[in-house]
Amino acid sequence: MSLNPPLRDWHGCRAWLIGASSGIGRATAAALHARGAQVIVSARSGDALNAFVVQHPDSTALAFDTAEPAQVQAAAAQVLAGGVPDMVCYCAGYYRDMRATDFDLDVMLRHEQINYNGVLHVLAGVLPAMLTAAQAGRPGHVSLISSVAGFRGLPKSLAYGPTKAALINLAEALYLDMHDLGMGVSVINPGFVATPLTAGNDFTMPALISPEAAAAAIVQGWERGHFDIHFPKRFTRVMKLLRVLPYRWYFPAVRKFTGL
Repeated sequence: MSLNPPLRDWHGCRAWLIGASSGIGRATAAALHARGAQVIVSARSGDALNAFVVQHPDSTALAFDTAEPAQVQAAAAQVLAGGVPDMVCYCAGYYRDMRATDFDLDVMLRHEQINYNGVLHVLAGVLPAMLTAAQAGRPGHVSLISSVAGFRGLPKSLAYGPTKAALINLAEALYLDMHDLGMGVSVINPGFVATPLTAGNDFTMPALISPEAAAAAIVQGWERGHFDIHFPKRFTRVMKLLRVLPYRWYFPAVRKFTGL
């Protein structure tokens, strides 16, 4: 059963991907460009974005920092000047592993700024126009990249996990509010993907996949109208099972599973 309008024809669609200079965001932008979408790529690194545009003609680079509200609002205004986007996908993320024994408030707040508050600033910039367009019969789609780390508390995920849990909850609330307007909302929960964010992990990452494989799964999820897009299934289904365990079983299972 499709919870969203399936997105099967990307020709002429305007897709704004925030956090698209590398990793999942860049690979997803490339996949949409290959399907005929008019892609707008954003991130802090202007050089990386310009390199994407060179490799993907007719795409647009728009550099800004999601942790800077004024920059986000200016970027949103620039995007809207070209028309209301059909797809807005927030891919930007920050990750450093942390345990309570190494608590660092600055790092905690940096995760919040980029992983969660950045989404809110983007929504503030584009959502009113997208809602107006939907009421006029031109509904769009909002997609948030979260993580299986947001399902439940995990070791070394003290800073990262709570921000991703917030994104899952936010996506669910957005869906309930916007579905009747015909708008699509999806939340993307990857397992381990080989990106700059995960490159510094000092532990074995089970079922590690490439950004291109992640992008293929994301686009397939959009095309099928899914709300919950998760991959790779051989890993994420285990995480979903852990999600429903009572605490007396969950905590020992996680300790055994992670060795932490």
